[in-house]
Amino acid sequence: MTNVLFAATPDRWQTYEPHLNSAFNALDLTADLRVDFAPKEVDYIVYAPNSAVQDFTPYTRLKAVLNLWAGVEGIVGNPTLHVPLARMVDPGMTQGMKEWVVGHVMRHHLDMDRNILRQDGSWAPHVPPIAQNRRVTVLGLGELGSACATSLSQIGFDVTGWSRRPKELAGVTCLSGDEGLSQALARADILVLLLPKTPATENLLNTARLAQMPKGAMIVNPGRGPLIDDDALLAALNSGHIAHATLDVFRVEPLPTDHPYWAHANVTVTPHIASETRPETASLVIAENIRRGVAGEPFLHLVDRSAGY
Repeated sequence: MTNVLFAATPDRWQTYEPHLNSAFNALDLTADLRVDFAPKEVDYIVYAPNSAVQDFTPYTRLKAVLNLWAGVEGIVGNPTLHVPLARMVDPGMTQGMKEWVVGHVMRHHLDMDRNILRQDGSWAPHVPPIAQNRRVTVLGLGELGSACATSLSQIGFDVTGWSRRPKELAGVTCLSGDEGLSQALARADILVLLLPKTPATENLLNTARLAQMPKGAMIVNPGRGPLIDDDALLAALNSGHIAHATLDVFRVEPLPTDHPYWAHANVTVTPHIASETRPETASLVIAENIRRGVAGEPFLHLVDRSAGY
């Protein structure tokens, strides 16, 4: 019997329990899934970083921690964790992110707000460029970033992708390193941020880097709030250098009601809805990793602790 501890908030247990047990059964896994075990009896932990479990020391036979979230900044630095940590790579989450990113890129590309927000009786035709004449840059070419960059390229956009390490992606101009970042920003009529939060990426989009973007550029951030220096972005919006920012993630969530973003005419706030782990598909990913652990096979989606993701 493989003992699996579900360490997340109670509402998540109600949502995930039937899907996880169904996924275990589909793989013929003999697993005992519970929200409470004696720590020394636990083989695997299905984990959310906001759970009560923060000290992994008592879990002496633990094989791996399987994160429910794509982001691992809430656990990767935990000094008591010495077993493999897998991040969540969920096909349902990836599809949701593609749809949200493509939707907002198209909104900005077609200037939909011009008509949606102005129904005053004036007849003012405008013709946007076609996709091949609009340059989109995606910062971050992990699972989500690569999927979004590929989808945008398939629509016909001129897509540049940037990552810390060199990558290749069909239909996308891939850049890396500091020089590559400057080139990627200079090509960003629309910039999509899908980087993880690490010490190296915090405030990545600061005053100097915003200035490298074309005048009138637009920003879409479904990645992490701390990627952006908020004061620098507000200054760039107020000067007109950045035309609009659609922001789904923030340093403090919920975003405080008195935050300047709420009242800014050129900012769209969405309440961290770009994508969410889908229990039915995420449970399949978790079950497969447990199957691999039981069979002595390599785990999927392991976190590089040195890189922070």
